[in-house]
Amino acid sequence: MTGDTATRARGLRTPRSGLLLAGVLLIAANLRAGITSVGPVVEDIRADLSIGGAAASLLISLPLVAFAVVSPLAPALARRIGIERSLGAALALLAAATVVRSLPSTVALWAGTAVLGTAVAVINVVLPSLVKRDHPGRVGQVTGLYSSVQGAAAALASGLAVPLAGTAQHGWRLALGIWAGLALVALAVFLPQLRRRSVPPGPGSPGAPVVHRSPWRTALGWQVTVFMGAQSTIYFTLIAWWPSVEQAEGVPAAAAGWHLFAMQVAGLLANLVTARLIPRRADQRLLILAATGLFAVAVVGQLAAPGASLLWIVLAGAAGGSCIVLALSLFGLRTRDHHQAAALSGMAQSVGYAMAAAGPFLLGALHDATGSWTAPLVVLLGVLVVQAAAGVQAGRARVL
Repeated sequence: MTGDTATRARGLRTPRSGLLLAGVLLIAANLRAGITSVGPVVEDIRADLSIGGAAASLLISLPLVAFAVVSPLAPALARRIGIERSLGAALALLAAATVVRSLPSTVALWAGTAVLGTAVAVINVVLPSLVKRDHPGRVGQVTGLYSSVQGAAAALASGLAVPLAGTAQHGWRLALGIWAGLALVALAVFLPQLRRRSVPPGPGSPGAPVVHRSPWRTALGWQVTVFMGAQSTIYFTLIAWWPSVEQAEGVPAAAAGWHLFAMQVAGLLANLVTARLIPRRADQRLLILAATGLFAVAVVGQLAAPGASLLWIVLAGAAGGSCIVLALSLFGLRTRDHHQAAALSGMAQSVGYAMAAAGPFLLGALHDATGSWTAPLVVLLGVLVVQAAAGVQAGRARVL
């Protein structure tokens, strides 16, 4: 290839690469907004639909159940129709589900929430594989960038939920349904990529990936999975119930919603810092222990000094932001290629989100049984012990 031809090729690749990255970031913005918008208005939903705490917990956990069920199937979908088309189809499904669950029907609320979880599950699994394929040397940095965008959108969804819900009777439907527009914007930007159909080559074909051990049969696969599950359990439990924890201490609902916003902002900043730190060492154990310890300080602080709940939720947000970047980065850092990364991602998110789905439900039921948030917060400390133990093993510099 001549110098002029190479220059033109680079010029063509750069805009396409930039558009792809923009599409990835917009897709990431949709991963949590539809979930974090529920917690601040869950009391409105309970009052409007006359449901108890256990049912409300199930509503919050339903997307996570979908994550657990659908995640193992997502790699097969990507192999069948391609990585890009899997993401495009999931975005379209996400937009439709977000609209459906905001309709004036209890059945639509439950069905839309389940389908929303299905769409996000596909994106959760396939997106790290795309990052591993297109940015193999910058997994931590790109993961941190898209996690930051994910956190920013989640923060806005948390902070705006109560103000949007206050604009009309049954306004919580608007607070949930408005995020369909974000999915459509992401789909529009990502649309040019759908002409490409990237699928893993079949076994024995030219360019087929080297066959590696299944992560389901490795200790490292399970260590990454348990770390993913433990940090997800804590994150989604706090997202679901922290506004209620604060309201039990006399914090107004709107202020509790904005405290959740502050949590997401702290997580966003931690995303960026952690993403810069990950490439500096092949071993992530110190980062994992530091983030887990910060989580513990936040939970103990809330138990000991609930009047400073804003401080504690900000610390928890920073810990959670760091942990999610570490967890997602491990899918690429502990694997040899993007095929294996997709397999580990599917495993870790299936089992991990099954753990996370149980968290809000069980802790909500524990609160109903005890009439206090003390016991649920103590249980979270136990989950942190599990997270630290798994994280120390998963953080070692090795691959499957």
